[in-house]
Amino acid sequence: MNIYTLLQQPTLLMQLALLVPLVGAALILACHRWPNLRETITLITACSLLGCVAGLLPSLLGGGRPEVVLLDFLPGVPLMLSLEPLGMLFALIASGLWIVNSLYSIGYMRGNNEQHQTGFYICFAIALSATMGIALAGNLLTLFLFYEALTLSTYPLVTHKRNDKALAGGRIYLGYLLFTSMVLLLPAIVAVWVLTGTLNFESGGILKNKVSADVAMVLYALFLFGTGKAALMPFHRWLPAAMVAPTPVSALLHAVAVVKSGVFVIAKVSTYIFGLDFLHSSGGSQPMLWVAIFTMLTASLIAMTKDNLKARLAYSTVSQLAYVVLGATMATSLGLLGSAFHMTAHAVGKITLFFCAGAIYTAAHKTEISQLNGLARQMPITFTAFAIAAISIIGLPPTAGFWGKWYLMSSALESGLMLVVAALAISSLLNIVYLLEIPMRGFFLPPAEGSDAGLREAPLPSVIALGTTAVACVALFVFPEPLMHLLAMWRPS
Repeated sequence: MNIYTLLQQPTLLMQLALLVPLVGAALILACHRWPNLRETITLITACSLLGCVAGLLPSLLGGGRPEVVLLDFLPGVPLMLSLEPLGMLFALIASGLWIVNSLYSIGYMRGNNEQHQTGFYICFAIALSATMGIALAGNLLTLFLFYEALTLSTYPLVTHKRNDKALAGGRIYLGYLLFTSMVLLLPAIVAVWVLTGTLNFESGGILKNKVSADVAMVLYALFLFGTGKAALMPFHRWLPAAMVAPTPVSALLHAVAVVKSGVFVIAKVSTYIFGLDFLHSSGGSQPMLWVAIFTMLTASLIAMTKDNLKARLAYSTVSQLAYVVLGATMATSLGLLGSAFHMTAHAVGKITLFFCAGAIYTAAHKTEISQLNGLARQMPITFTAFAIAAISIIGLPPTAGFWGKWYLMSSALESGLMLVVAALAISSLLNIVYLLEIPMRGFFLPPAEGSDAGLREAPLPSVIALGTTAVACVALFVFPEPLMHLLAMWRPS
């Protein structure tokens, strides 16, 4: 059997998706003295990972659901990988955005003369390996272990600057995420094992006819609050605290891996552990629906009060993640479709916004929104990209964010949840206020006295990256069919 034939085996590709970033991390370490080679290896590793993930598509689209056991951890509970449509989507998002994030990082890290660049690229690669483990996890045990690995591998990235502020932010980051996972999520997983005798993900869920409605309600709350990376209030403070990290790390946290792993876990647990029918008939998700609405609106109101650009974007993320949770808690097929679409659109839109924030900091050394007046005249590409991504986050056509919010609104109307409809409308209006202010300041207000007339865009790699993701915001609106086809294979009818 030649290597080409081997690389067509989905079980091998699934294992390579975990291994390739780790091999890349080792090579990055070995080449730490040669920055050009180190960064070339980073880009090659990112492209190789996307190749492994994309290589799984033919098997999935052909109806295959390959599985591979990595280790017999406990009797009847192995560490295992399995391929299913939602995990495929998450793996494609993370591996695809790693490429543009790596390109952006080269311009940002060099443009700001950041220290510890080799460690940055190593931890980034390890974090992507953990993310692939979450995306391809075949049961709750495997998902939990890779979820914890992602937390630990991103802690050095949050504390990258190693000053007092970074270390304080890192403590909050680690404290919140470890507390929620160990005190809330892990007991929920153990309870599922005790009640059902299995931790496997199964179509239709494994809890139906195994627990009462009251137990389902408690378990669902434990899972959602225990998935701290989804940043539901009151377990959200880690996310703004982590903004002490360099902007490429913020992009990782908000778009590529960390928060997306949180909402991915919630969507997967809702579908394969509880099942939509059981959640709907038992009413187990109803209390968490109101938690999602509260988070969505409150975080938007807080975002409006923030003058620091990254802080405003951080609270925007808290709000937007709640949209994904809201779709799951409505426990309808249309709501889940809206969740998955919004997860994708938010990933592309929010990474663009953070790329732009980093580009502004790199080129102009400005961090506050009140400092951005007239800056778009010298950085038109950056501010145009920001405007496109902001429109997508708001949910307006012709950008990708429209589809997710459309399906969420449709689900709420179909279910007669008029308060949810009102909350979605109010939240979108708040999005307009706190996001569009930024490009409008840049384009339409006169620059402050003493502004640097010679100011230009950020380094070319960063501009290419933010331009690419801004174009993707529009492309996903114009060409939604491939994503729709993949999601149609996942969501219950």
